[in-house]
Amino acid sequence: MVDLVVKNGRSVRDDSPLEVAITAGKITAVGTQLTGITAQQTIDVAGQYVSAGWIDDHTHCYEKLSLYYDDPDEDGVKTGVTTVIDAGSTGADNIADFYQRTRAKRTNVYALINISKTGILAQDELGDMARVQWAPLAEAVATYPDFIVGIKARESHSVVVDNGVQPLVQAKAFQAKLDRHLPVMVHVGANPPELEAILALMTSGDVLTHAYNGKPNGILTPDGMVKEAVFDAYHRGVRFDVGHGTDSYNFNTGRIATRYGLRPWSISTDIYHRNRESGPVHDLATTLEKMMLLNYSLPEVIRMVTVAPADSFHLTQKGRLEVGLDGDLTIFKVTDGTKTLTDSNGNTQVTEQLIQPTQAIVGGTAYEVEAQ
Repeated sequence: MVDLVVKNGRSVRDDSPLEVAITAGKITAVGTQLTGITAQQTIDVAGQYVSAGWIDDHTHCYEKLSLYYDDPDEDGVKTGVTTVIDAGSTGADNIADFYQRTRAKRTNVYALINISKTGILAQDELGDMARVQWAPLAEAVATYPDFIVGIKARESHSVVVDNGVQPLVQAKAFQAKLDRHLPVMVHVGANPPELEAILALMTSGDVLTHAYNGKPNGILTPDGMVKEAVFDAYHRGVRFDVGHGTDSYNFNTGRIATRYGLRPWSISTDIYHRNRESGPVHDLATTLEKMMLLNYSLPEVIRMVTVAPADSFHLTQKGRLEVGLDGDLTIFKVTDGTKTLTDSNGNTQVTEQLIQPTQAIVGGTAYEVEAQ
């Protein structure tokens, strides 16, 4: 007897038949056809795709903030996403409250701890280096080892004011002092500081989010060439994350980067209530549609929201359809249809391939995706 069997699904890898059984929140069987199994619940997905649960590794979902906030379930299971990682909304001062609030959510929620102990109470949380303190951060990481999966430093002028790359210098110093390795995710935006100075401090396994923005301080020169420092960082193992957001994804930048082989490691939304409700983000599926316009295949983009973020943030029980791992699945279909997609700079492109999640299964519990 198992708790749940998902029948008549399709593999993203090769369209072959795929069925999955889950018991006590864990995957207990994966195969083309599961026979001889009695299940308390059977879901017939009638030829839809079945993948490991989608992971959005850049969201803002601490509901008590006034600047960037949302309900994790609005960004998560209601849109087919089984796991969200909040990217630095909270620091040592308020991450305990965030943790407690997430316990009642249906979506799996993790957090990157902001290098500023206040989190994003205001846009300039790193404008005062007195907010960057080792002891509170270390205590929080020790207290919530299963919740805090990385460190976040927002390195744009409106955030750091006159402090340049000093917050990132401290983030890397703290990373080295911690008892366990946590990747540093770095937000890039308007200069100063210059992108080249930021990349020089990043090491293999760190995550550059907003990597494909269209800003002057982005990865391209004014004449549309990729900056040399960008190639250097990419080839030494800095992981490029989409982090779409309201201001941080540009179709042309994505197209040029792809032409030069600078493929995203992971695809994320930088979603919060406003860009979810009013665009241009809307949800992770819409972001995947935008990436497929760059000729990434379905298996490639699904890997970028499953295996890739799980590896980045050491979520060893997630991201793959393997026996013994967490019973998190995303059920979705890919259909023909016409849809206008908009990037962060108001540029539009039309897609004729639509990705439509229908169910999110978290630890063996199925949730219907709400119509968007």
